[in-house]
Amino acid sequence: MRHETDENWMARGRCNDQPPSLFFPSDGVGVEIAKRICAECPVKEPCREYALANRIDHGVWGGTSERERRRILRSRRLAAEAATSAR
Repeated sequence: MRHETDENWMARGRCNDQPPSLFFPSDGVGVEIAKRICAECPVKEPCREYALANRIDHGVWGGTSERERRRILRSRRLAAEAATSAR
């Protein structure tokens, strides 16, 4: 998959014709519903990377919850620190 640097991918998301509130749920059931929509989305990866790069704290982006994105960022930070200290 090619990485897109702009936001043109947003127009191709499966969420594009859904109410935005669906992707900003207040409970775990809502998160699972949103993630099911994201599961087969053709732009799931650029969406997730956009949320990670912009430190978006709320909602489901690229099939990931807020907690999952925090874990991804932490894992990437630890990996970068390990790579730097290994030099």
